[in-house]
Amino acid sequence: MTDLSWSVVASITARTLLVCGSALFAALLMGLPVGIWLGRRRFRGRGSVVSVVNAGMGAPPVVVGLAVYWLLARSGPLGSLGLIFSPEAMVIAQILIALPLVVGITLAAVGALDEDWDLQVRTLGIPPVRRLWLLLREIRLGLLAAVIAALGGILSEVGAVMMVGGNLAGETRVLTTSILMATQMGDFEIAFATAAILLGLMLLLAGLLTAVQQGERR
Repeated sequence: MTDLSWSVVASITARTLLVCGSALFAALLMGLPVGIWLGRRRFRGRGSVVSVVNAGMGAPPVVVGLAVYWLLARSGPLGSLGLIFSPEAMVIAQILIALPLVVGITLAAVGALDEDWDLQVRTLGIPPVRRLWLLLREIRLGLLAAVIAALGGILSEVGAVMMVGGNLAGETRVLTTSILMATQMGDFEIAFATAAILLGLMLLLAGLLTAVQQGERR
């Protein structure tokens, strides 16, 4: 780590963004429909499902990492896929961390709507696709909150990605695992420099999303 160059830092930063961006996109793709559906439907056992989602929002990431490691390890059920210690394994772990956050916050946003909202738009004869678009517009602030929470959760994660990614130089090393490794080696100059990059990245992304959120409120 002592000979860490700017090109290596740039590569690690790009890998961090790629892994986190892929996980966030997949979590939104899967979580938004589930959150909207749970928010609009009433069925037997719904309370139990929501409880599982809420528990998942607070699940320790290292436990998620352990579960993914067990699944993808060479002796595990999906070991034949050869995904352990790869960026793909890191993406899977981060999806599982972000997914409950996306579902839970989306569910809360939909639940905050007027109980007669769906009936009102149906009465107006608005087609289903248009109704969905209107719903997304109504809960857009909640969706932005879901993005901010999920992105913050996976961008700062270290335990799970270390377990399933292995922190391999040039392959699975990301900003958080670089900070941990440099600290363990006593190379605090590198650790603080990498931490500053990660913190700056988080502040930049959170600032952009917050600006959009505040703009929507105005």
